[in-house]
Amino acid sequence: MSEAHFIIFLLCTVTQSMTGVFANGIIVVANGIALVRQRRLASLDLLLSCLAMTRICMQVLIFGAHLVTLSLLKPSVFIETFLVLIFINKLGLWFATWLGVFYCAKISTIPHSIFFWLKTRISKLVPWLILGSLLHASITCGIHSKYMWPFSKEELMTFFSENRTKIKDMHSVPFYLFITEHILPLLIFLVAVLLLIFSLGRHTQQMKGIAVGTREPCRSPHVSALLSVLSFLILYFSHYAVSILFFAQIFQFGSHPFLFCLMVAGAYPAGHSIILILGNAKLKQSVKMFFLHGRCCQ
Repeated sequence: MSEAHFIIFLLCTVTQSMTGVFANGIIVVANGIALVRQRRLASLDLLLSCLAMTRICMQVLIFGAHLVTLSLLKPSVFIETFLVLIFINKLGLWFATWLGVFYCAKISTIPHSIFFWLKTRISKLVPWLILGSLLHASITCGIHSKYMWPFSKEELMTFFSENRTKIKDMHSVPFYLFITEHILPLLIFLVAVLLLIFSLGRHTQQMKGIAVGTREPCRSPHVSALLSVLSFLILYFSHYAVSILFFAQIFQFGSHPFLFCLMVAGAYPAGHSIILILGNAKLKQSVKMFFLHGRCCQ
């Protein structure tokens, strides 16, 4: 990597990491203040806070991977935290999945008894879903550490080796276990988000049909919600795909495709949190207050 490419990649990495930590930190702080003031936290805010905390950890770990790529951090240091990365990634994907289910249940209008039951119970189910996600991530990572970690550690040591000239075939058991563990949240998320997109799209078409006066239908809140969900879907799926590519060791360490995938992996926890803030009036107000307070302190 040339010096110019090194500087550009380092600046992009630092910017992306700081943006992700700031955006998710705003969510945690805003909901923390609400918890102190009101002595309680709404189910959505609780889920957003848990998701934001996992994304802060994920952003820090991805930044560590960037430093390894730039040879600013020893690979052995990053490898020792790889199980933590798997745990945080798995937990974050589950929380993002339940967020998609929550929005689907609250916003969509699907005439079905099961869906109506979910709409009325989802708020009470959120704490149990969070607890279940923690247990699932802990158990699967425990299995990894006891049975699969020796294979995975060997693969990582080879992958980060400076003398590595070709892509080595990895053990199939850890890879297929990784795919199996992550396919369920992906399927649940896809079903929830596709239902939500279908419901929002149908409502948007109805609004266009009855639009009157000078109001533009494209400014409807449902259109904004639809665009937000579509962005969420793209970011979620891209992060999921990149996780598989990294685990399968398809790209050579330090190559341009590898660096691109690493940037995509870091864009997910930062990009979606920004989308959440822009779509939440309370979080947008918190950002405005933060900047106003920063100006007053200057």
